Amino acid sequence: MIVHRLDEQGVTARLDGLAGLLTDTVAGGACVGFLAPLGHAEAVDWWRERAAAVAAGRLAVWLAREGERVTGTVSLALPDKPNSRHRGELVKLMVSREARGRGLGRRLLTTVEEAAAAAGLTLLHLDTETGSPAEHLYRSAGWTRAGTIPDYAAHPRGELRPTTLYFKQVGGPAAAAAVAG
Repeated sequence: MIVHRLDEQGVTARLDGLAGLLTDTVAGGACVGFLAPLGHAEAVDWWRERAAAVAAGRLAVWLAREGERVTGTVSLALPDKPNSRHRGELVKLMVSREARGRGLGRRLLTTVEEAAAAAGLTLLHLDTETGSPAEHLYRSAGWTRAGTIPDYAAHPRGELRPTTLYFKQVGGPAAAAAVAG
C-alpha cells in the first residue's frame, strides 16, 4: 500500500480512481456530503474542483493505492485567515469498502497529522457523523470530542443525522514558535 501527497496534476491524473472511491464511499453509506446514488460524472466534477483548491494552496490531498487502484484518501483544508494560520481541518477521510479493516484509515490519519505538524500547524479539527465507525478511529487516535450538533447533515439516504466535532493538538512548542514567528 502506497500513500503519497498529490499536487494538482496528481489529482487530475487520478480523477477516475478518486471518483470511484467517492462513489463507493457514498454507496457504502458514509456521510461525506453527498446523497445516494452519486454518479461517477458528478464525483469527477467534485474532485476536479479539489484539484483547483490544491493548486491554490487551500487544500492538501493524500492518496492511498494498491498498484494503480485508489483505496483511500484524506485531505487537509488549510487556513486562509491571519488568525487561523495555526490550524487546519481534516476533511474527507475515505477508505474503499474492500480495503477497510486493514489499518488504512489509521495510516491516512497519521499521515495528515504528521504533515500538519511538520507544516507548523498546531491544531486540527474535523466533524464526523455521530455513531459512525469513524468515531472509534478518531477517539482511539487521541482526538478529543468537542460536542455534537443535531440534524447537521443528510445521510446518503436523505435523513438528517447529527455530527460530532473533534479536535487534536499536533506538533509541539517548536511548531507553535514557527507559526508565531
